[in-house]
Amino acid sequence: MNKSRFVGLALLAFGLVFVSFVVRGTTRLLAPYEFAVALSAPILFAAAGLLAALVVLATLDVTGIRPLE
Repeated sequence: MNKSRFVGLALLAFGLVFVSFVVRGTTRLLAPYEFAVALSAPILFAAAGLLAALVVLATLDVTGIRPLE
């Protein structure tokens, strides 16, 4: 993985977090709170998983085990 791909994935993860909050907020206007949370939770979990994977990749790069190209 090269550095520009890493940055793109990081921006995607933060975009997913933003979309999750937008989905939750707009859904609350039309549906109950529990439904809004259930609808936005998978998006937020995907963002959290992507961020966790990026943290692992960054740690591997810093330690020199697997450098980014």
